[in-house]
Amino acid sequence: MTTNEQVKRMRIFIMKKGNNQAVAAAKAGMAEKTGRKYLKARLLPSQMKKERYWRTREDAFKEVWAEIEKFLDGQPGLKALTLFNYLLREYPGKFKEGQLRTLQYRVRDWKALSKNKEVMFPQVIKPGVQSQSDWTCMNSLGITILGVPFDHLLYHFILAYSNWENGDICYSEAFESLSKGFQDSLFELQAIPEDHRTDNLSAATRKIDQNGRDFTERYKALMKHYGIRPSKNNPGQAHENGDVEQSHYRIKDAVDQALMIRGSRDFDSIESYWIFLKEVFKRRNEPRMEKLREELAVMRPLTVPRLEYYTEFPKVSVSRNSLITVGKNVYSVKSSFIGHYLKVRVYPDYLELWFGDRVVDKIERIKGESKHKVNYRHIISSLVKKPGAFKNYRYKEDLFPTVAFRRAYDWLVDHSERADKEYVNILYLAAQNMEVEVENILIDFLKAGEKISSKAVERMLSEKKEDGQPEIFIKEPLLSEYNELLLEAAV
Repeated sequence: MTTNEQVKRMRIFIMKKGNNQAVAAAKAGMAEKTGRKYLKARLLPSQMKKERYWRTREDAFKEVWAEIEKFLDGQPGLKALTLFNYLLREYPGKFKEGQLRTLQYRVRDWKALSKNKEVMFPQVIKPGVQSQSDWTCMNSLGITILGVPFDHLLYHFILAYSNWENGDICYSEAFESLSKGFQDSLFELQAIPEDHRTDNLSAATRKIDQNGRDFTERYKALMKHYGIRPSKNNPGQAHENGDVEQSHYRIKDAVDQALMIRGSRDFDSIESYWIFLKEVFKRRNEPRMEKLREELAVMRPLTVPRLEYYTEFPKVSVSRNSLITVGKNVYSVKSSFIGHYLKVRVYPDYLELWFGDRVVDKIERIKGESKHKVNYRHIISSLVKKPGAFKNYRYKEDLFPTVAFRRAYDWLVDHSERADKEYVNILYLAAQNMEVEVENILIDFLKAGEKISSKAVERMLSEKKEDGQPEIFIKEPLLSEYNELLLEAAV
């Protein structure tokens, strides 16, 4: 089969090298007659190829095509592979594996000829007008903190014109995270865009009827404080927030590449991981500075103060179980507050508890809803008096602070009739001393196969205290040394 390149070479041999047709055709690797045909036509082989409209072999899917078409009409997203597997099951022996490619071509052509696709309309983006934000999950990157998997989200902010971006580590798609990340970005810019677009985030919008959503009052208050016009996508149209949606993949890819260069995905603290992320953002923003300057030139300067990024519950009752309910989650508090009310401020990653005008505790915020977090230290003084309550306690699983405690309890269940009482007493010792010390003692017992009991743990704690008391010797100071210091200071 003669190619375009052969004909082009033949022409060069004739026009530039001065060869006759026969020699030029031979040098190009074709017959003289073939070369004469293309010279006479002044066309390349691809230009002389006639399109074929007839079928050269029998249509293997002729009998089932009506059924396939019915599937595609109802579910245009169906893949040819899914349909082919269906045919193999429904019509055993009728089709062969090698016919999959034929069906893929048929399905592709059907979709091109039968279904209109959604058209994307490129927009004219003006500097300083629109900002966008959304969350993206970072768990696929395998980040760990001191070896422990670090599950988290990234709040992602971007300016649509320059693509300048910023971010914030967070743990849920909550309004507090949105407020903090958004305000951090504005204060980084020291400027305010005209518009801020999100998709239909539950942190920013609420359902008003079956046909749509509207912005929540606190989100509108946040936008009003900075004089920004809020906007949102139509439901199901994520591409309308396209800049930040596209940047999700790019920022995660950039972080992934930077982690490969770093040689480790483990960090010694969340703070060091955050410093690493800020450096990634900085490098990505460097080539955008010229366009960013265009944006800053037309954006309003930031002159208003930052708003607090917490949600306040002014009156939360503490139940007789020493529990409070905040945001559909249950938390334990110190039993001394039973019967009282606490003021609770919910931040992106923790709860701040107030009694009167003072902060009395900070609790790590639960990720998600309908969950619970019970700290054994809050209830152990009552539980040690009623150890029988432990066996069927609703939040029993929260009372195993580490795996070692859980394993110790399982051992007690297998070897002691007083397992619940013994475990509660061990937990009481952990509350009265250092939890890690009790944990290490339990680990030693488990490794050695020794009998576990609260008395044995208490004895080991006592021995460690006696062994660990250092002998303190304080040298009596000489007054002459003080005089020398005073003289040096005077000089």
